[in-house]
Amino acid sequence: METRELSGILEAILYVAGEPVDIADLAHALNLTVSEMLPAVDALRDACDLEKRGLKLNRYGDALQFSIRPEYAPYVEKLLQPIQQQSLSQAAMETLSIIAYRQPVTKQEIEAVRGVKCDYSVQSLLNKELIAELGRRETLGRPILYGTTEKFLRHFGIESLADLPQQQDTQALNELLDSAREEKAGQEQQ
Repeated sequence: METRELSGILEAILYVAGEPVDIADLAHALNLTVSEMLPAVDALRDACDLEKRGLKLNRYGDALQFSIRPEYAPYVEKLLQPIQQQSLSQAAMETLSIIAYRQPVTKQEIEAVRGVKCDYSVQSLLNKELIAELGRRETLGRPILYGTTEKFLRHFGIESLADLPQQQDTQALNELLDSAREEKAGQEQQ
C-alpha cells in the first residue's frame, strides 16, 4: 500500500474516532508494523500543515488525534458558542505541576512542597482525569501514588513529559521532598 493511500486511510480513521488512537492499534488494524506506519503518519501531518487544513494531526506519546488548527478556533467558537470551560485554580495548577515533575508522588509529598493540604486539588484533578492513581508506595500506610495521564498531555498540547519546561530550581524541590520523606520515616520509627 502506498504512503498516500495509507495517509488517507489514517485520516479517515482518526476523523471518525475523535479520541486519541494508539499507533500500534492502527498498525495492527492495517496489518502493518509501527515502523511501516510512521512514514504515512509523517506524510499526513505534513499535508495537514502544508495545506493549512482545518484539522491538525497531533501526537500524544504513542497516540494520534485530530484537533482543529488553533488559528481557526475563533471561527468554530463563533458558530458553536461553547459554554465557557472553567479553568484550573491556582492551587490545582500548583498541585498538577508538582505531580507532573515529581511523579509518582504521594499527597504528603505534594503537601510538603506546597505547605498546605491538597485533598481538594487532587480530587479535582482526578475528576478532570488530568491525573490518575499509579499504585501505592511500599511504605507504612501504603500511600497512593499519583501521576499525570494522556489527557494531561492533550490538555497542555505536549507529546511527552520530556516536553515540559525545565524546572527553575529542581534541587530545592528535591531537598524539600527528601526532607519530608526523612521526617515521615522518623515518625514511623517512633
